[in-house]
Order: sequence, then C-alpha cells, then structure tokens
Amino acid sequence: MKIKQLVLQNFMIFDSIDVEWSSGINVIIGENSTGKTTLLKALYSLVKPYGRKDFSKSTQPQQEEMIVRKMVGVFRPDGGKIGRLASRRQGSSKNLTAQVSMLEGDCISVSFGSRSSNHADISIHSSGKVKPIDPVYLPPKEMISATEHFQSLYEEYHIDFEEMYYDLTKLLDKPLKKGANTSEQNEVLSKFEDSIKGNIVQRDKKFYLNVEGKGSFEMGLVSEGYKKLATIVYLIQSGSLSKGSVLFWDEPETNMNPKMVEPIAQALGALSRAGVQIFVTTHDYFTMQSLNLIAKYPHGKPVDVQFVSLYHDSDGKIMMEKAKDINDLTHNSIMEEFDALYNREQDLIYDIN
Repeated sequence: MKIKQLVLQNFMIFDSIDVEWSSGINVIIGENSTGKTTLLKALYSLVKPYGRKDFSKSTQPQQEEMIVRKMVGVFRPDGGKIGRLASRRQGSSKNLTAQVSMLEGDCISVSFGSRSSNHADISIHSSGKVKPIDPVYLPPKEMISATEHFQSLYEEYHIDFEEMYYDLTKLLDKPLKKGANTSEQNEVLSKFEDSIKGNIVQRDKKFYLNVEGKGSFEMGLVSEGYKKLATIVYLIQSGSLSKGSVLFWDEPETNMNPKMVEPIAQALGALSRAGVQIFVTTHDYFTMQSLNLIAKYPHGKPVDVQFVSLYHDSDGKIMMEKAKDINDLTHNSIMEEFDALYNREQDLIYDIN
C-alpha cells in the first residue's frame, strides 16, 4: 500500500486541504494547532480498517461500521459522535468529506454531517492490487513497556487513550516471524541496534534490551528514547514493518537526546529504501535537518523526502505548502524560531535596544 493523496473538506480545523504525498518519507511541520497530528490520524483511521484482511469481503454496512468505529476510536469525540469531527461554525451545519487515494488506484471516501452520530456515507473503489496490511502508528509516548497489561485494561475499562495506543500494543504482541530477514531489513535493524547498542527480546509479553557485556534490562529500566527505538526494532523483526507497510510517527524526537536524531534519520532512510512509506510530524530542528540531509546527500539508493508545512493565513485558515528541500519553503515555523533565537542572542551580545 502506498498513500498518494489526502483530501479533507470541513474536517476539524481544516476548511479544505489537498495533499499529494511522497511514497518515501513525508515530514509534516508547523506551529501548534495547525493540524499536523490531525493529518496523521485522518490517514491512519481510514487506511487501518481498509488494510484489514476481512475488509474487502465485508458488506458495505460492515465496512461503514469499521471506518466509523476506527475514526471514533482514534479521535475520541465526545459521546462517540462522529459528527463532532466536522468543522463547526455558529449557526451552520457542515458536511465533512475525507478521501484517501492510493498509488495502486484504490480510493476511500467518507462523508457525514456535523449532526451525525454513528453513520457515515462511504464509497470504496478497489483495484484489487492492495494487499492487507497493518499500518503502524507510533504516538509520542512509548508503549513497549506497557504492552503486558495495556490490552486487557483497554478492552475491559474506559481509559482515556486514543486507539492507536491499543493498536500498537496488539502489534507488539505478535510473535517474531519465521525465516530470515531480507537484506533491506537487516540494514535497518543494524542501524537501529547500533543506536541502542543492543537487541530486543520478548518473553511472556515483556520486553528486554540485551546489551552485550552488560546483561538484560527490562523496558521499565530503559530510557524512553531507547524504548521508542526498541519498538521499531521489534516491529521490523515481527514483520509488521516491511515492504508495503505504512509508518506514522508522531514527534519521534519527544524524550530523545539530539545525538540520537541523526542515526534515527538514517534508519528511517533505510526503512524507506526497504519499501516502507513514512509519515513524520516534528517540531524539532535536528529532526527536520537530518531528514533533509539524507535526501540531499544519500548514502546509496536515493530517498525521496517531502516536507509539508502547515500555517495560518491572515484570516486564520490553515494553509499548506510542500517542498523537496526545506530551504524552498516560504513558511517554516522551525527555522523562523531558530532565526529569531539567533537575533535575540545577537541583540543581547551587542546590547541592542
């Protein structure tokens, strides 16, 4: 599966947005409240049910229920009412549309009104070429240390976590796949394992980091940055991240030492070369620049990296621009703040009033 395009109309804070994506790495930047995570969630909540093995064999009402339930589980609107995802203007009722198109020719379209409760009109065009997959969503908070008990808690109690956390723990519960890794997978694994200086094992739903010469460490004793890397390693080993997979990673730099960002960027490049489509949101200068560098100066096969910048126009509407090089963006909140910090420092050094 490769996502080609996302079109949103009246979807939460978006009045209208139409984004064509790279089949390699997509880096989404922008200030807070510009909809970076909303784009990830919208894509994930549509392609996750579409990637199920039973989706194509289900009736249209069943397909509608799968998509509605996933959107509600991912966005968690009050009362489980899907209509609350539609943008609301005082005194008006808006119809929401969300459409995802694939490179293979498939298309998923969903529409509903702001007063809808648990119904949406869906339209599916299938080429028959897309194989069932489990898209992977990595939220800012790590989950590998909570896998042992989180699933049962989520299934039995109402806990305030978006459904991506539950989905991730289910993927982490999968056993390791049989057979040898591909050369591409070994390349990615070596880069991640070099960063964490060890390898990951699972025993009875508990994860451990084995460090040569130091022993085995349970995940509760490992830093959160290493836990995130360990998650990626295990998902590759279990086959959840392989050719044709889609990875959504929301703010990978959270709780991550800046020294680890460049190796992660290199590993993401290797993952892209292995056939995984990647979507990343970031507020971080190091993450943005590292991904820009692997696009401009690749080691081996080139990596297609696209930067998507979200910003407010003078009327407060969310706008979007794209570029293959961050220097070609006219709106870049990360660089703008970097430049502003430099100017503040110069003013203090030279005592400019």
